[in-house]
Amino acid sequence: MTTLSLDRDHQVIIINPDVMPEADEFDFWGRIFLHQDEISLGEFSQGADRHMLRFHYCNCPFELHFEHYGDNLWIAASGAESELLLEKLTHYLSAS
Repeated sequence: MTTLSLDRDHQVIIINPDVMPEADEFDFWGRIFLHQDEISLGEFSQGADRHMLRFHYCNCPFELHFEHYGDNLWIAASGAESELLLEKLTHYLSAS
């Protein structure tokens, strides 16, 4: 089971999946993870060690990040308005 925890100090949601996706599977994994009624998916970008999938929740922008070399997954808010929704988003994704 994937667990989520809100890191208030860094204003991110830490994601701990049962099985960490491989770098070449992250886009697919992220689209499945974020496939929710209240989320609209945006662009995917890929680098050598880091990948990102943009999305909107409650009309506010967020980013799902993956660092391959450290096996780190997290969601970051894109702006002050989005930061106010991090706790709500954590509960929304945890309940799904």
